[in-house]
Amino acid sequence: MANKELQKRLLENDPFTDIIGQDKVKSAVKSALLADRHIIFVGPPGIGKTTLAKNIAKLLGKNNPFVRVQGSPDLTVEDLLGDIDPVKALKFGPLSIEAFTKGKIFKADKGILFFDELNRCPEKVQNALLQVLEEKEATIGSYDVDFEIDFIFIGTMNPEDTSTEKLSDVLVDRFDFIYMHYPENIGIEKEIVVEKGKKIDGIFIGNKLLELMVYFVRLLREDKNLEKKPSVRASLGLYERSQSNALLHGRKSVNFNDIEESVVSVLAHRIRLKPSVKYLQSPEEYVQHQFEKNIIDSEVLEEKKGDLL
Repeated sequence: MANKELQKRLLENDPFTDIIGQDKVKSAVKSALLADRHIIFVGPPGIGKTTLAKNIAKLLGKNNPFVRVQGSPDLTVEDLLGDIDPVKALKFGPLSIEAFTKGKIFKADKGILFFDELNRCPEKVQNALLQVLEEKEATIGSYDVDFEIDFIFIGTMNPEDTSTEKLSDVLVDRFDFIYMHYPENIGIEKEIVVEKGKKIDGIFIGNKLLELMVYFVRLLREDKNLEKKPSVRASLGLYERSQSNALLHGRKSVNFNDIEESVVSVLAHRIRLKPSVKYLQSPEEYVQHQFEKNIIDSEVLEEKKGDLL
């Protein structure tokens, strides 16, 4: 069972106030943490996996460490577990415990070890992690360094990322997977954009313009021609860039043209076209065409015309 303070906070109505929406995910996280389970958040980029992990760290309090490891092909076992300091080895002896410099796993004691993009780290690192989680022991060089695991392991994975390593079944078996998705509806995504997006003093964005931005991003997520979908960062990008454009044009409020000028710059690199489409159009052309087809030439714009132009 989780420590008493954490248990108390988890039993509150909504301890995860940094995340808007995702109620099913929050409930699953509470359940997993109360059972002292290690967690992997699975989902595309930009949906709040890191934010939720940091929110969990807040529940533990400021005195408990939050140690982040960024998964990448060049991550080493020594980065994770530690290594022998050659200067200290000369002073204290090559097999002395004083010569050992602790890695990030040790620094996470009594806190959270947050492993971002776990499936991008090499097999050797995965194997080292398996030993720690299974045996509560780490083997470094000629040492056997024993320690009690007293941290919460939270990992993330993006299932759409193709440049990844396969996680072994025995490693996966040590975790509970919690699947996260894009905001449930347009209202929640608008709320996220307004709360998390940067605002320029003196620049106003009307509700219908905001809805139009989010609507178009969500429309692209449903597009069957896309392999890679735009995340909430795309909605945030349109929100922030449209303000900048209004400021550059000397206006105090955003209009439709400010959004249109930003669409390709914000969205084209955030999508990936399927092979059947990408040889016919570039991402830039595709985004521009979809915006013209679904916004400019559609009834969506006509319905809101009085407030947008």
